[in-house]
Amino acid sequence: MTQRNGDWMQTITGRKFWPIDPRPEDIDIYDIAHALSMMCRFNGHCKGFYSVSEHSVYVSQICPSEHAAWGLLHDASEAYIADIVKPAKPYIAGYKEAESRIMAAVCERFGLPVDEPYEVKSADNAILADEAEQIMGPHPDEWYLPFAPSGTKIVGYAPHDAKAFFLDSAKYLGLV
Repeated sequence: MTQRNGDWMQTITGRKFWPIDPRPEDIDIYDIAHALSMMCRFNGHCKGFYSVSEHSVYVSQICPSEHAAWGLLHDASEAYIADIVKPAKPYIAGYKEAESRIMAAVCERFGLPVDEPYEVKSADNAILADEAEQIMGPHPDEWYLPFAPSGTKIVGYAPHDAKAFFLDSAKYLGLV
């Protein structure tokens, strides 16, 4: 076995994963689905539990079909290094680099282009607008969102159901 950088973490499927030295063969859709279903968007600062996996399915659903898989996996790195709220990300040394390395491994594993398509970022921002309207508390200031809401109804599935929702989408897209 070749030497790996950093240390490994254990995933729900019993794999070793090196967050600082990710490889495509270490990526597993079940690990991604499980971890993202257990993570609440907005660091938990929303009206009820709303998982990153549910968010990812909504992004995928409003993407053009050729980008739906990228939309489903756009936050896959968070399954391995968690999410950091957007205002803090630029100030945490090494986070963006680790996130980029993990996303490159995810893209290689699932045969996706490394660069996130514009349509995925647009869909992500439209869902963000839906989330701002439906699941956030009172706004202390204007959010200045670049896209209008998509009209997607946010459900707020429990983790078990959010995981199934994600995996059903992954199966439909041929990722499983």
